[in-house]
Amino acid sequence: MIKRKKKTLGVALAATLAVSLTACTTPSSTGTSSTDKATTTAAATTAVGTPSSNKIDTSEFQTISYVMLGDKPKNGQFEKVMEKLNAILKQKVNAKLEIKWVEWADWQTKYNLLLASGEPVDLITVATDWLDTWQNAQKGAFQSLDKLLPIYAPLTWKEVPPENWAETKYKNQIMLIPEDHYTQWVNHGFLYRGDWAKEFGITAPIKDWETLGKYFQGVKDKKPGVMPWDPNGTSGDIAGGYINSHTDAIELPVSTGMFGLIYGKSYDAKYTAYSPVFDDTFVNFAKQMKEWGDKGFWREDVLNYKGDNRSELEAGKSAVDQHHTQTFLGERTKMDKLQPGSDLQFFPFSSTRNNLVSMSITHGGTSIGAKSKHPERALMVYELIRQDPEVYRLMNYGLEGVQYVVKDGKRYRPDGYDVQRDDFYTDFWGGRVDKNEIPDGNDWVGKGDLYASYDKIKKAYPYGRFVFDKSPVTNELTAVTQIVGQMGPAILYGKAGDPVKAVNDFRAKLKAAGFDKLQAEVQKQLDAFKTTIESSK
Repeated sequence: MIKRKKKTLGVALAATLAVSLTACTTPSSTGTSSTDKATTTAAATTAVGTPSSNKIDTSEFQTISYVMLGDKPKNGQFEKVMEKLNAILKQKVNAKLEIKWVEWADWQTKYNLLLASGEPVDLITVATDWLDTWQNAQKGAFQSLDKLLPIYAPLTWKEVPPENWAETKYKNQIMLIPEDHYTQWVNHGFLYRGDWAKEFGITAPIKDWETLGKYFQGVKDKKPGVMPWDPNGTSGDIAGGYINSHTDAIELPVSTGMFGLIYGKSYDAKYTAYSPVFDDTFVNFAKQMKEWGDKGFWREDVLNYKGDNRSELEAGKSAVDQHHTQTFLGERTKMDKLQPGSDLQFFPFSSTRNNLVSMSITHGGTSIGAKSKHPERALMVYELIRQDPEVYRLMNYGLEGVQYVVKDGKRYRPDGYDVQRDDFYTDFWGGRVDKNEIPDGNDWVGKGDLYASYDKIKKAYPYGRFVFDKSPVTNELTAVTQIVGQMGPAILYGKAGDPVKAVNDFRAKLKAAGFDKLQAEVQKQLDAFKTTIESSK
């Protein structure tokens, strides 16, 4: 992903907003108390980027919901932070924020059911590549934001360039606000212990699945009581990871449930639809998973297990975790403290053959639910979270002095900080911006080198404006997705018997469900997309 420079609120922009929206304040600072800000007159602007009260009526107090992915914090810190944050929101836009959690246990089903239920949610975390945003947009789950954004979130409206807004549109209407001004890498891979790898004779960084298997075997042989890997059997990332490591394919934003079935053939053949499930790639994958399962690299009841593998890694009871680069960077710092000398390392799936595509700018974002009763106030609240440094820091870091302190422009934990007692998070992944970030003073020293290694091989994400219209193949897509959910887990974790037979049965079921028609429709739309892209050059 191209790193974006931090931006400031320019004088010209401020002047433009002042003319169009009457008046805007400057961003509040962490050093300014709520009492000081309360002296702002009713006629003045109520928040960074929100219009003045003589333009928008905020006299009615409103509670704004925000759906986020994750397990609700249970140590009491979340409530303390939200109390302070909501005091600011009440003062500035006469609103309260209420976070609704979609917990990780069966999260995908719960998330989509929530949207399908018609429940009136206001703000909701979205993503086109892992949260079925386009599929839900096609079902009418979100409100169009085109007319609302310039009025109720003017700074965000100006901050996101037109070419980025173009990637948020369904039927030429803006469906989400992208998290496009935040530098991150979410390419997946395995987090593993460098100290144990060296103990097993693996001295070079792991870059292939064969070496990872040797690492697992070393754990099995030499670390009694430790599970090489302890997944809960609900993640399909392992299938996509194997495909990433063994082909040049690029996954298309066509959701088929637990894992994707349809890819672009390669970066050079990005407009050619291809399914690795129907060549030797998936057979080889199934064989390796059966071999690993038989060797006991994960528990026998993996398909029913509901534990937390990351917590087990941190406790020294599991040897890997499977997630992305940003998770690795956070866990590296944690593991240095929780498991001193563990030397946590990262095996990105892309490192096997340098098949790395930059992240879509709509990997994270925020939409407004179709049944929201307060879309205008919801956008005002979002604008504060994204644009006001004080609100941003509360939302992302917690209370200064409790969750963090700032020294020399960097963020550190306070003296006496206890992760169990003091930890706080909101999982706000829908509007972070580099300009309001406080660099983490404890960032792993190798972060810069890791990012630089990615920058050398990355390719631009090619499908940002490709929105698959499933209406011609709704029945086929539904049937195929059901089969992936029914048969996929057992193949992915080596519990489907003979792997060749299991894959052949899987393919036959997919074919009977209409997979060929589905892939042909994807190809048809890719052809049209290619024509549109080439004509715009």
